[in-house]
Amino acid sequence: MLDDEGTTQTPERTYAPEGGARKARKRRSPLGVIVVLTVIVLVCAGLYVGVSKGVDWVQDQFGAADDFSGPGTGEVIFEVREGDTAAAIGRSLKEAGVVASVEAFISVATADSRSSKIQVGYYPLRKEMSAAEALEVLVDPSKQVKNLVTVPEGLRVVDIVDVLVEKTDFKRGQYEAALKDPAALGLPDYANGNPEGYLFPATYDIGPKDKPKDILAKMVARWRQAADEVQLESRAAALGYTPAELMTVASLVEAEGRGDDMGKIATVIYNRIENPGAGTGGKLQIDATVNYALGRTGTIAVTTEETRTEHPYNTYVVQGLPPGPIEAPGEEAMAAAGNPVDGPWIYYVTVDLKTGETKFTDSYDEFLGFKAEYKSYCTTSDAC
Repeated sequence: MLDDEGTTQTPERTYAPEGGARKARKRRSPLGVIVVLTVIVLVCAGLYVGVSKGVDWVQDQFGAADDFSGPGTGEVIFEVREGDTAAAIGRSLKEAGVVASVEAFISVATADSRSSKIQVGYYPLRKEMSAAEALEVLVDPSKQVKNLVTVPEGLRVVDIVDVLVEKTDFKRGQYEAALKDPAALGLPDYANGNPEGYLFPATYDIGPKDKPKDILAKMVARWRQAADEVQLESRAAALGYTPAELMTVASLVEAEGRGDDMGKIATVIYNRIENPGAGTGGKLQIDATVNYALGRTGTIAVTTEETRTEHPYNTYVVQGLPPGPIEAPGEEAMAAAGNPVDGPWIYYVTVDLKTGETKFTDSYDEFLGFKAEYKSYCTTSDAC
């Protein structure tokens, strides 16, 4: 073929398209149109959901949060736990049905400086309260639900259970059942499952949700705290005793001593154990152990006949320490047991039961003089 200028031109070939930029046009089938439309619909739906959630998030952050109005109804005992933040409290309130939204509580808490001083404990709230009403209760410590129970030093387990039965709604059998599970109470291995001496004397806030096991576990946990503070384990090792033995010494010190005399009482106990040839032949001869063996509580004078009672806790009969504590020592007695005062004393006599005046000596003759002084005191006092 010639072009306009008379030159020869090679004819163009037409090829069937095999991909790339140039493709043959095909007539789209109805099915294809439906698929495309379906995809478009799904994409649009996804965009709608995403935008809706985004709008909700923005509203939660910057808009007015859902909130109830008024003081609410019913009753909810709400617990603020150690370490709870305002957000954590808000979530718990929402889960309990107290507030309508976490954001509402965070909003009022952030605006009120008192919220930084919310105390751990239980509070009486209501269902469907306004966030502001709920906060007013939580920032007022006087609104806490409290049942304070004081357990004094020197009580035995049976006495402690008496106190708890009187001050709580649980029965003796429930406490006794809980005491049979030492692992649940958190007793140390060296207690050998015996809680005697390990229910720490202190004042406890018994929560409305606490069960006997929880109450007793709190007491053991408080003992653990005191044991750590007085370095019970390390002091026992330094003195050449086991932690269990040191706890036993502490219970004897609690039974026999007061104030500054506690360290001296501990010294007498160690001197009698470690110097069996001095005076008492290695026997502690402590009246409180006789009363424990006889199942008696309180300061009760023992007779000569009673000191002969065959019992592993009677230190007039057995040498050395009894098998375990005879009562619950306080932190002062535990500290004294781990830090005895340096001295030669073998004997002591409390010559005045009202003031607790106690005299110490390493002389048997002087000891007899102290005993005579005590007897003279008893003839003129109703304290004996």
